[in-house]
Order: sequence, then structure tokens, then C-alpha cells
Amino acid sequence: MRKDEQVAKRELFLAMPKTDLHCHLDGSLRLKTMLELAETQEVDLPGQNIEELACGLRIGERSEDLNMYLKAFGATCSVLQTEIALDRAAYELVEDAKADGVWHLEVRYSPILHQERGLSLFAIIEAVLSGLNRGAREFGMSFGLIVCGIRNAKPSESLKLAHAAIAYRNRGVVAFDLAGGEHGFPAADHQESFRRVREHTMFTTIHAGEAYGPESIRQALFDCHADRIGHGTRLFEDPDLLNYMNDRRIPLEVCLSSNLQTNTVQDLSHHPAKQYFDLGLRISLSTDNRLISDTTLTREFEIAHGQVGFSVEELKVVAMQGFKSAFLPYQERKSMMARANETMLKLTGSYPAGTPRSSRELG
Repeated sequence: MRKDEQVAKRELFLAMPKTDLHCHLDGSLRLKTMLELAETQEVDLPGQNIEELACGLRIGERSEDLNMYLKAFGATCSVLQTEIALDRAAYELVEDAKADGVWHLEVRYSPILHQERGLSLFAIIEAVLSGLNRGAREFGMSFGLIVCGIRNAKPSESLKLAHAAIAYRNRGVVAFDLAGGEHGFPAADHQESFRRVREHTMFTTIHAGEAYGPESIRQALFDCHADRIGHGTRLFEDPDLLNYMNDRRIPLEVCLSSNLQTNTVQDLSHHPAKQYFDLGLRISLSTDNRLISDTTLTREFEIAHGQVGFSVEELKVVAMQGFKSAFLPYQERKSMMARANETMLKLTGSYPAGTPRSSRELG
């Protein structure tokens, strides 16, 4: 692709209305902010300036596996132990997403990772909601906050987090998730937490099929009744399960860069996202961790086009599938999709294929 064509595509992907449905707060800080927070809180980081810190955290580099990739979060979480820090990180994440052309952002994190200085779960949730709300008002975006249980924590810890999420239902928290290393830590162990969340009519999503096979996805669906699957990269290994998800329109939150960096895929040209799309699965593209993966959503769309094999027209559909998959009330989703469709028409001269032309047609 010529340089001018590449720039034009980047500008188009930046301007396209997009959702980022899988974005970790503690994986998406700014390096400059980390350094400033560390100085204020007297926290040691693996670097004294931006270049050293990027190197120390192995930003954008390939890891041996998911567990090694997750080690960097020890450093990011170390500076997110005060209400001021959590508020700031959340606000700046909204600002960065807005600059990236994101219309709707869903931020996830696990409050139990931010209690080293004695903050309560409720104080931690309120601090993040404060920053998200402030950013949403200032930058004109919508957001949802997703509380994560941790696979390798005791199920009782997940249950505490589920109750905290329920307490903030209709106040910004939209869903409950389960994150962390998959192998040896089955989602089924945490099914009581998901039962409680469902009883309060909240959405659920679960990291599955990233570092472990389709059995992990099966547990997420059948033991915990997940509404969406985070990653689901190895779904192709179980064709019957793939058909089950396709038939029921259960979305996949696809994170291309992080899947490469965690060695979930060997190279992006063989990432199954295009296969899933061609089969009719509902997928959306997300950043996962803007800092740790050194990416933006615009960059993920560029990768999908240049390395995974998606055409621009197909990526317009993928962008709209993100809106369809968002944890938003139906009427809000209808309105946002209608506006996104009109924006796509102005940008490209056509609507995304197979998408509703007005809010009345949204299914």
C-alpha cells in the first residue's frame, strides 16, 4: 500500500464511529501519568523516565504467554491505589478514547487490585465512576463500567465484587466480568457470582478462549451464562460451540494486538477473526490494554485491514457490530446506531452492509 493510501485509510478509521468494549483501566494508563503518580505516592517503577518505563514494562512487546504479559499490571496497579489516581486514570482514558474516534467506551477493572492503601471497594468504584463521568460530560461520550472478578482469587472474593457491582447498577456499572489466567482456574468456580448478577438483570462478559481452549468458553456460556465472550480466539477448535454462539448472536470481543503479544496466535495473518466474521459471528474490535499493548482502536482497525484481511467495507460492518454488542439499553443502542449509520454514509458514501438504515429497523 502506498504511503498516501495508508494515511487515507488511517484517517478514515480514525473518523469512523467506533466502540471499545474491552478496555482495561489498569492496562491503559499514560506513561507520563504513571511517572507523576509514582513520584507523588513514592512508588518505585521499573524506569525513571518514559523511555526506561516503556522498556521496563515491555510495552508493545511479545510475551511468552498470557501470564508473562500480565506481569506489567503489577506496576500499573501500584500507582492506582488512591482515589485521586483512579479518578485521573479514568478521566484520561475517556479523553484518549475520544481522540481515537470512540463513541462508546466500556472500561473494566477489578477493584480488589486497588486496595493496598486501604480503600474500600465502594470508594474505588466511586473514584473511577467520578473520572469516567467527568470525562464523558466534557468530551461528549457514553461509557459503561465493568467490574471484574479474578479467576485465581477465591470465589468468595468474586462474590464480594459481584455484590459491589450490583450496588452500582444504574449508576454507571453495567456488567460483571471474570479476568486473569485461564489455565487451572475454571470459570465454573465463580458461577455463584454470575448467578447473583443475573438475578439483578445485569449484563455479563467473561475472558475465555484466550490462553485456554474452547472448554473455557463452554464454562463461560453454560456455567456462567455470559452475554459476551472476551477474546474467544480459540473458538474455532470446537465447531459445534462456534455454531452455538453464531446461532444465538453471542458477541466476541476481539483484541488483535494483545492476542499476538500473549502468543494466543502465532502471527496476525492467521488470526481467526476474519474466519469468524465470514461465518457470520458477531465480532467487535477492542484495544484490551492501550498502554501495555501500545495500541489504539484506530490502530486495531488498521491491523485488521492490513494484516488480518478485512476490507474497508467489512470493517464498517464490524464497527456497527460493536454498537449492536454494547451493554446499553435498547433505546440508547438504537439511537446511537442510527447516528453511526448516518456518519458512515457521510464518510464513505454508503451505509455499512446489512445494517439498519434507521432506529426503527434495529433488531
